[in-house]
Amino acid sequence: MADGYARVTSRPQCVIVHVDVGTQGLGAAVHNASCGRVPVLIFAGLSPFTAEGELPGSRTEYIHWIQDVPDQKQIVGQYCRYVGELKTGKNVKQMVARALQFAKSAPAGPVYLYGAREVMAEEISPYKLNQSHWDPIGDAALPNEAVRKIAESLVGAEEPLIVTGYCGRNHDIVGQLVQLTETIKGLRVLDTGGSDMCFPSDHRASLGLRYGVDDSIRTADVILVIDCDVPWIPTQCTPRKEARVFHLDVDPLKHQMPVFYLPAEASYKVDGCTAIEQLRNYILTNEDLLKRAMLYQDRWDALEEQHAARMSTIRSLAVPGDDGTYNASYLLARVRRAVPHDTIFVSEAVTNTCFVADQVQPTLPGTWLNCGGGGLGWSGGASLGVKLAAGEKRFVCTIAGDGAFLFSVPSSVYWISQRYGLPVLTIVLNNQGWQAPKRSMLLVHPHGEGSKASDEELNISFAPSPDYAGIAKAAAGGNLWAERASTVQELDEVLPAAVKSVIDGRGAVLDAQLNGPQGKYGGGKSVLVG
Repeated sequence: MADGYARVTSRPQCVIVHVDVGTQGLGAAVHNASCGRVPVLIFAGLSPFTAEGELPGSRTEYIHWIQDVPDQKQIVGQYCRYVGELKTGKNVKQMVARALQFAKSAPAGPVYLYGAREVMAEEISPYKLNQSHWDPIGDAALPNEAVRKIAESLVGAEEPLIVTGYCGRNHDIVGQLVQLTETIKGLRVLDTGGSDMCFPSDHRASLGLRYGVDDSIRTADVILVIDCDVPWIPTQCTPRKEARVFHLDVDPLKHQMPVFYLPAEASYKVDGCTAIEQLRNYILTNEDLLKRAMLYQDRWDALEEQHAARMSTIRSLAVPGDDGTYNASYLLARVRRAVPHDTIFVSEAVTNTCFVADQVQPTLPGTWLNCGGGGLGWSGGASLGVKLAAGEKRFVCTIAGDGAFLFSVPSSVYWISQRYGLPVLTIVLNNQGWQAPKRSMLLVHPHGEGSKASDEELNISFAPSPDYAGIAKAAAGGNLWAERASTVQELDEVLPAAVKSVIDGRGAVLDAQLNGPQGKYGGGKSVLVG
């Protein structure tokens, strides 16, 4: 929840956990917060360091010995922007303020404070801090020469391209990118699905969301990478050798990635929004550049045709099967039409992410949130934090793969949703198992023995799958709308009711049984049964 709330508001949230075991319980959540650049303050206790009553807070329970570990901070330290131990209560406010300064400064992320019970029990005199002294570090801008070089390169390019991933956390940059593409006609934007909606899908310059593989990368002669962790996957897709690459990022060195590099002519540690504004202002105030930029009307017209063709292809995927079943594209096209225009989508669709993004087609800043990390189970709690931050009237829709749904600990998620009045619509993409491991295997061994094996033989099948909606309803004490749909007819019947339930203040979970009910709860006989 803290993760989702912080993503929406950019305000740090605090998570309190119990010593080493509570820290371990954070598991993939701290990885996701780190990769997603989410400002979260984690505080953990530490087993008391005295055993015979020498200080207030000394050991009083059996577990104080069991949970006394050599180096508790190492459990999460590599994911955090700052780690600090509270050694006295006399400077506790300074320690918290310093941790929050790290959490809020770009690249934002989790911080970890910990302290023993003796420190927590220490008596101190009241004191105050001047909080203005602890603001996040200010934004950095491009050097003047860099502005000139990048602007001239983009204007002079035949196929200029921007590749981004998470710049949209700052909602202002979305408008700046739109204005830049309308200044340099022919400039396109590819979103690599980092964590935030970065460019409106309905704009002619949009290439949509793709995970590091797209023809535009292969053909572009100038590429501007902005706030992106994986602009392309070299074994699958690379720019042409003569392409000029410029890299603008809040963390261009990727300090927490042992292996990362780009064939960039120049890299700059800057605020993306500031840099885009600099580039556009330079072009607008340079008469020669502006004239050249406005000469590309034919490219501008071509972009409209290309965008229309891409949208037509996307629509062609959203058709039901001859047997009345539906795929992810059809499902999400229907969901997009059924929910309010300003719905916030929390996506953890895994192998279906690109299909989901193509059909959802977010156009408003802040209406598409993706994890940014690799720890499945993020969407359940995150969606509740998003709902809490967005407010009672804002509709929130979670799209989760069936594996991600199970990882989210639905027994906790839907109890909390009901307990605190945080209704969201959850769509479970039930494709009957883990598809990501199979896809990874085929990328390495496309013709190996595993390529001939069934999902059951690979042990990635969920058949017979659980009653996902039933699990959620049980956790909510029955106070939850819960249904499943395996055909177009069933989907048409239940989806409007699910949306209405959420609007009326009651959460809803729809088990969307992709490609029919076979092997799924309530469906046909599974190969594992009988």
